[in-house]
Amino acid sequence: MSLAAALPGLEVVGQSVVRLARPHPGFLFGSGKIKELHQQLKANDAELVLIDGPLTPVQQRNLEKEWGVKILDRTGLILEIFSDRARTREGVLQVEMAALSYQRTRLVRAWTHLERQRGGLGFVGGPGETQIEADRRAIDDQLTRIKRQLAKVVKTRELHRAARAKVPFPVVALVGYTNAGKSTLFNHMTGAEVMAEDMLFATLDPTMRGVELPSGQNVILSDTVGFISDLPTQLVASFRATLEEVLGANLIVHVRDISHPESAKQAADVEAILKELGVPRETTRIEVWNKTDLLDEDERHARETEAERRDGVFTISALTGAGIDTLLDAIEGALVEPHLNETLHLGFGEGRKRAWLFDHGVVEGEDQGEDGWHIAVTWTQRQKQEYAAF
Repeated sequence: MSLAAALPGLEVVGQSVVRLARPHPGFLFGSGKIKELHQQLKANDAELVLIDGPLTPVQQRNLEKEWGVKILDRTGLILEIFSDRARTREGVLQVEMAALSYQRTRLVRAWTHLERQRGGLGFVGGPGETQIEADRRAIDDQLTRIKRQLAKVVKTRELHRAARAKVPFPVVALVGYTNAGKSTLFNHMTGAEVMAEDMLFATLDPTMRGVELPSGQNVILSDTVGFISDLPTQLVASFRATLEEVLGANLIVHVRDISHPESAKQAADVEAILKELGVPRETTRIEVWNKTDLLDEDERHARETEAERRDGVFTISALTGAGIDTLLDAIEGALVEPHLNETLHLGFGEGRKRAWLFDHGVVEGEDQGEDGWHIAVTWTQRQKQEYAAF
């Protein structure tokens, strides 16, 4: 239901749960159930049927022919939602690539006349080329073009990432199930105006902003596309470039809608996708139980008590701001980097480097020898990288 509600212009007139002992290879449902559902569709004047699960191209073609309506399976519906939400050029390209990959496997639905062949002059399609082959080749050409364009986007991201490394602010990535409240939290923390609506996939395009923590430390906060159970493989592949910011994050903040009845299952889905993406297990994580404002007083108190007993779990309401200050302190604490003790040798001609060390307050002691200074320093890995780039 929530997926259907996320697509503008749809009016849901009915829904059914159909239990299948074994899916029919050609129609998904048995003949009796197909007739029963057909009568329901006619009674409600339905023009579109959504099936919350995967359909093979043959099943989709046969059901559309049997019922005389348009059919979308779970992947098709999510692609429709994504195409409606994408705003940036990158987002549009990623959705287009995912849609083409999906369509390529379903050409049988559009072209049932596989025996139909088309001749040509060579540049349209060679003699004897079937229509489905020509269409598949056209899709492959489009996919190649989009991949080239996305490669440029990835290159730009790498350049931006390299530029940030020279002024290495920690990256904090917000992740979570779709509609968990990540964008509302992002807006509250940054003062930005990222689209934040009570709908699935309100955020598709990645957004990054600088945030100053209470101590004055600067971090980069990244808002990401919401995850969902059974996320189609085409989308995982297409949005990998976007989600690379999560892979390189210093801290992952997992935002949960704690008011949702399936919050625990949603959290497990998010963790599964993070694992599939290859997010390192050692990446520090914080879990945020959001939307406490939607709980009654007893439930909210119970959740707050439970969170206090668990390490790295915090309750907030991104809408009202409750708990945000505590969360910011926790983020700051999680980003405290381990310090390294090292001894550096600098020649007398490297006075600028010596001055840098003193200016940044990392010097613990210094001895002067015949060939220069021996300086004992205590610094973080980030400060060490800054010094190396100096």
